Amino acid sequence: MSTLAFSRVCVRYGHTTVVDAVDLTVASNTVHGLVGESGSGKSTLAAAAVGLVRPSHGAILLDGTDIAGRSSAARRARRRVQLIFQDPYSALDPRMSVGASLVEAMRASGRSLSRAGRARRVAELLEMVHLDPGRARDLPAAFSGGQRQRITIARALAAEPTVIIADEITSALDVSVQGVVLNLLRELQTSLELTILFISHNLAVVRYVCDTVSVMRHGRIVENGETGQILSTPTHTYTRELLAAVPVLGERPDWDAY
Repeated sequence: MSTLAFSRVCVRYGHTTVVDAVDLTVASNTVHGLVGESGSGKSTLAAAAVGLVRPSHGAILLDGTDIAGRSSAARRARRRVQLIFQDPYSALDPRMSVGASLVEAMRASGRSLSRAGRARRVAELLEMVHLDPGRARDLPAAFSGGQRQRITIARALAAEPTVIIADEITSALDVSVQGVVLNLLRELQTSLELTILFISHNLAVVRYVCDTVSVMRHGRIVENGETGQILSTPTHTYTRELLAAVPVLGERPDWDAY
């Protein structure tokens, strides 16, 4: 179990500040939601946590160790944070078998396995995401979108992380498949005691999955707290606007009455 903390993190692209002095803590063994409209900086914050972009200011701490730097120690620690991407179709190499993709990801764990050990681990990972281990030699094209997303989850787990960042992992899936993936994520979080940063614009999904939530706007965190409280009685105008944009049946609540 690990705690992931962002301390005054800023990310700039040229003269544009995309993430602006963000303080955010994902407590150990919890699922923390990060919501906001497109362009609010959510995915950039995730990219910074896994080293895809470098913060211009601030620290990203994994159990107290700053993983935002370029030192070998920072890189080793950063491997314990794995990112699951939004699009399961582009996230997998179409020319590489599922098993080969998982073996490639295993290298990040630092463990040295024999060929038989790698085969056992591939089978174990596929079983963990409820896929037939006998399909390890199949290419991604042989799988549906929901199955591919489960493969990307298995690939993240192959690195033996303590923290998972799930970036809009159900937005490219049919509604009927989303529930399967979300239930799997909750199952894995409990069984493996993972810490998860769950990024989404779907507030219903966040309510179902997350223990706590932060709301991001224009690169800043404007509100955070327990999911039920934030989504039931928001205090910030922007959070109210997000909730007001969700299609509902019947009358909308009068937030000013709270």
